[in-house]
Amino acid sequence: MISFLLYLLLAVFIGLLYHGIHRKVIARIQTRPGPPVWQEFLHTLKFSFKQTWIPMTASQLMFVAIVVIMIAIWVGGLYVLLTGGSLLILFAIFLLHKITEHGLGLSSGSPYGKFGAIRSVISAASEIPLFATVGAIYMVTGSLMISDITAYEAANGPLLLSVIALPMAIAMYVIVLSKVPYNPFGIIEAKEIVSGNKTEHFGVWRAGLETGFAIKTFVLLAAFVTLFIGALPLWLLLIAMLIVLLTMSFICALTPMLSPYDAVTIQALIIGFVVVYVVIAGVIL
Repeated sequence: MISFLLYLLLAVFIGLLYHGIHRKVIARIQTRPGPPVWQEFLHTLKFSFKQTWIPMTASQLMFVAIVVIMIAIWVGGLYVLLTGGSLLILFAIFLLHKITEHGLGLSSGSPYGKFGAIRSVISAASEIPLFATVGAIYMVTGSLMISDITAYEAANGPLLLSVIALPMAIAMYVIVLSKVPYNPFGIIEAKEIVSGNKTEHFGVWRAGLETGFAIKTFVLLAAFVTLFIGALPLWLLLIAMLIVLLTMSFICALTPMLSPYDAVTIQALIIGFVVVYVVIAGVIL
């Protein structure tokens, strides 16, 4: 239990740090100075000591509970990943996050939050490739336990080099990309709707959300590296996660924010490609 708590603290620290690095790289590519890499730590601390309130239009229970649930599901995701548990449970947590995004926007009663909630439903198409990813990984490794998948990779090499799993890696890469800040698919927090589903959450509630998002980023990047490259020592895992994040930073810096229609269209095309590829690969094998 103590080791897990230490790992949880590490996940929060690395998640906030990587968010800061992500922002800095985007700014540098766009020839801006950008904030310092520790800016996300300052944001979280700032919100922790700001006045906390619940809007009169909000569902008070849901407004508070959704923050706790957001943190809880990603703590659970971290536990599943560390213990080598079922990939199905981990991906179910990914899907639960989409539900919490929707609830987060609805809970405040703000029109901006509601727009973010509606867009979270529209962007749910980005989660569908998870099912194809599960199928492809099972076809290659014969198991859906993360511990078995990493054992297979230790014996046979990374799934990233597998002809069948490579498109699945690309699909999951897009899923992770859609969840990092300032991404082209980030329609639920677009500037035209202020902060989208997070608009009314300030004070300690916003600090809680930032903590949950930090854990989310850590789990998403660590899961991608673990599933498609293999189990790595902690220091090497962190380096691999950072490299993956930096590639996303370049995409975020050079790609404009897509409209909801374009975001869904591109995600639907990726889904179609992945499904067709899995079917063809299954028939051939």
